Amino acid sequence: MTLSEGRHRLGPPGGRLLIKTSRTGLGRRAGHDLTIEATRWSGEATVAGGAPEESSVTVTVETDSLSVREATGGLKPLGDGDRAEIERTLEGKGLLHTTEHPTITFRSTHITGTPESFEITGDLTIKGRTHPVTVHGSGDPAGTVRGWASVTQSTWGIKPYSAFLGALKLSDEVRIEFEATGP
Repeated sequence: MTLSEGRHRLGPPGGRLLIKTSRTGLGRRAGHDLTIEATRWSGEATVAGGAPEESSVTVTVETDSLSVREATGGLKPLGDGDRAEIERTLEGKGLLHTTEHPTITFRSTHITGTPESFEITGDLTIKGRTHPVTVHGSGDPAGTVRGWASVTQSTWGIKPYSAFLGALKLSDEVRIEFEATGP
C-alpha cells in the first residue's frame, strides 16, 4: 500500500492485523502471552494528500477468523490442542460470542498528522458496543504502514480470561497492531 492520494484496499495478503495479550495475577508464570491474528479482515483507507482531516479509514474483522499464532512464556509450550481450545474460548459467549456478533468494525472519525506519523481516532464496535479508540501509526518511504492501539476489553463487555480461581488471568488491556504493504 502506498501513501499516495486516493483509495487503498486493506487486508490479507498485503496486511496483518494482530492482537497481543499479556498475563497478570499470581499465577502468571503458568500462562502465555499470546499473539492472535485476524485471518479474514478487510478495509479501505482514503488518503487526502495535504488534508488529513478529509482522509478516512474503515476496517471490518470477521470474529471467527482469530487464530493463535504465537505463545511466549508459560511453564510448558502451547500445543495444538491448547491453541484450538483458546480459539473456541474466544468464539464463546463469554468473550466475543461470534455467532451473535460476527464482525468487529472500526470507522475513523478524525485523522491528524502526516503519512509518516499520524493518529486516527475512530469508533470501534465490538459485541454491539461502540467506543472511541485512537490508533497511532507511521508510514515509510517504501509504502509500508504500521500502527497500534491499546484496547481495554471490559469497555466492550469482554471479561478477560482467568484460570486457577483468578490466580492466572489475561490483562484487561490488549494491544492491537497492524501492518500493510503494497502489492
